[in-house]
Amino acid sequence: MNAEIGIIGGSGLYDMAELTNRQEVSLATPFGDPSGHYVLGTLRGRKVAFLPRHGVGHRISPSELNFRANIFGMKKLGVQHILSASAVGSLKEELKPLDIVVPDQFIDRTRGRISTFFGRGIVVHVGFAHPICSTLASVAVAAGKTVGATVHEGGTYVCMEGAQFSTLAESRLYRSWGADIIGMTNLQEAKLAREAEICYTTIALVTDYDCWHPDHDAVTVDMVIATLLENAKTAQQLIAEAVQHVPATRTCGCKDALKSAIITRADAIPAATKKELEPIIGKYL
Repeated sequence: MNAEIGIIGGSGLYDMAELTNRQEVSLATPFGDPSGHYVLGTLRGRKVAFLPRHGVGHRISPSELNFRANIFGMKKLGVQHILSASAVGSLKEELKPLDIVVPDQFIDRTRGRISTFFGRGIVVHVGFAHPICSTLASVAVAAGKTVGATVHEGGTYVCMEGAQFSTLAESRLYRSWGADIIGMTNLQEAKLAREAEICYTTIALVTDYDCWHPDHDAVTVDMVIATLLENAKTAQQLIAEAVQHVPATRTCGCKDALKSAIITRADAIPAATKKELEPIIGKYL
């Protein structure tokens, strides 16, 4: 069974209640194991694949996530669009806890995470000036408004390493840069989705104001979880609404991201690498 839309559930979103005709699928990838089984099924008439980013029971930390396996698995399933939910802290007063942000930019503050499928004899440089699929982002924003959520369109997501929350100095620095929200997971997903020619958007669920705010200078897990439980229902409603309006045919540049990005000559790419990456590069070689 294949899927056309992938859903990655972040902190607090470990299932999609409306998903019917469920089937758990375990996938092997050249990059190791994904975070868990993919749950395939039908959501509002569309074939979807759901994956809890942090695994069952939230047992995988942001720095331990196998982003390559998670996205490669989606590609193997035939996914063309990914809606990714993620808990974030707010860096601006107007972005309140329980609000939803659909960002359009990222700043990378991670260290040493692998965020490319390539190497091992093949060099590829994809364009990433606009890291979010604008078409899919518009669908998410419209869905949020339909279900009555407070949704903010656009903004910059700072992706930090974690697992600790920010220092006060860091939080103030990110605010001085004009950044809007801060999280620990979505940048690598966005990079890998672009390499896999999958449309990708983040649905960022604001849980707190990060430590810059005088009322949130000691962010705790309990504080975050309490807000996440309230956010989870809204997130499920938004995603269920969104999947109905994801275009069946893609016209955005995401679908051809690799067209002019592969630098290595086809005859110079090792056979083993070609075989491993066939789901991604097969149509070009």
